[in-house]
Amino acid sequence: MNAPVLFEERTAANGMRFGIATLNAPQTLNGLSLEMVDLLAAQLDVWARDAGVALVVLQGAGEKAFCAGGDLHGLYRSMGENQGKSGWTNAYARRFFEHEYRLDYRIHTYPKPVLCWGHGIVMGGGIGLMMGASHRVVSESSRLAMPEVSIGLFPDVGGSWLLNRMPGRIGLFLALTGAHMNTADAFFAGLADFRLNHADWPKLLASLEEQPWAGQAQGGSSEAIAPRSLNDGLLRRALTALEPQAPLEGGNLRQHSFLINNLCTGNRLDEIYEELSFLKNHDDPWLARAAATMLAGSPGSVRLAFALQQRTRLRSLDDVFRTEYIAALACTAHGDFAEGIRALLIDKDKNPRWNPAVLDVATDAWVQKFFDEPWPEGEPHPLDDLGKEGR
Repeated sequence: MNAPVLFEERTAANGMRFGIATLNAPQTLNGLSLEMVDLLAAQLDVWARDAGVALVVLQGAGEKAFCAGGDLHGLYRSMGENQGKSGWTNAYARRFFEHEYRLDYRIHTYPKPVLCWGHGIVMGGGIGLMMGASHRVVSESSRLAMPEVSIGLFPDVGGSWLLNRMPGRIGLFLALTGAHMNTADAFFAGLADFRLNHADWPKLLASLEEQPWAGQAQGGSSEAIAPRSLNDGLLRRALTALEPQAPLEGGNLRQHSFLINNLCTGNRLDEIYEELSFLKNHDDPWLARAAATMLAGSPGSVRLAFALQQRTRLRSLDDVFRTEYIAALACTAHGDFAEGIRALLIDKDKNPRWNPAVLDVATDAWVQKFFDEPWPEGEPHPLDDLGKEGR
């Protein structure tokens, strides 16, 4: 049986090394399981402590995807076994969300450059891995999305923090509609830093072996410490040298940003929802599909995503992860999460029976249960220590 994550180290000409972590589940578009999360977290810790490792590369096996999301099948099984109980009694969901969010936060705060190759499909959990990387690279065939509205969840893995930092009201639009983004959209939304043609990816990896990485190579001085800024610059130079010469084609987000901002302005979700729903008959197929996805999606997820955008607008990344953890566990017990997975992946009838069935029932009062701490009184938040390192 193949390992779910492959780890490799390559040595540069000056003796410094870089690590490559490959998500190795191409049959599921490199969907992120708990085992994969734990393997990645452990190896990242090893490489962070190794003074001879200058940087880390994250990539996905196969030609189709970096990572298309999290372990929906495993979460579905756990919800079935925990039916009728609180999210806190779902041991698998507790571990999965805690470990996944810790890994994502670790990448955001990693002490060395992290290059993420966002080729092909990057969705859900893949966004969580990619958005914290210091050097986020997309290809001509990258397709990114946070489509959780279609499965009864919400844009998690720090998505609430990310979406609030996109231009104008773009983030809210993406959260409510699950709209797909191409390469140009990824740059406009702040999800990508560099682009590279897929055919040039092997050339980039080869060029990394030629860089004079700073740090402590084997046999080097024990006092040498890798200057982060220098290695960031070397990696940037290597990526820029292979940047495609052809101009980047326009993206839907930039093209429609004025309309999106106008439709998503205000603090009343019912008004925004109604305005976006009119797009279902728009001449532009991308806008029409976005509206259709929202209308077919979970009304509860629409309300929850909107509430999270409002509640986390000024919060730190670590605090956002803590808020999303509570909401994610609540989704395993109270929301449409299990029904969304059933309709999409289990029975595949694509006919979810959402509860509530309409947005009018998913009120501000209704959504409050997704923010109530589920653990016994007096116990700390499982992610209480995030952001407190070194304080």
